[in-house]
Amino acid sequence: MNLERVFQYKFASIYPMYVQKATKKGRTQEEVDTVVRWLTGYTAAGLKQQITRGVDLRTFFAEAPRLHPNASRITGVVCGVRVEDVADPLMQKIRYLDKLVDELAKGKAMEKILRA
Repeated sequence: MNLERVFQYKFASIYPMYVQKATKKGRTQEEVDTVVRWLTGYTAAGLKQQITRGVDLRTFFAEAPRLHPNASRITGVVCGVRVEDVADPLMQKIRYLDKLVDELAKGKAMEKILRA
């Protein structure tokens, strides 16, 4: 996989897919926003600004206020890859977000998704 190519994807292009995946399974856009903000530390306004600016994934995570301290507790498989075994730090953050949205879409309780 060409990681540089993945890192250049626009977050604003991926975000609607996260929302669509969750809403098709009965979850809400607000819940998607909650998990994104939990992981990255963005405020609602900050998240909206990143989407409006059209930043790529590298910039989205580089400008994130903070990665949640419990992010390392996110484990499991996304696209056949164990998120805890991903070597590249940026790719691991992307996979963390993918995993959170997967859990949301699968109906997992928000408290468990947010590792409370």
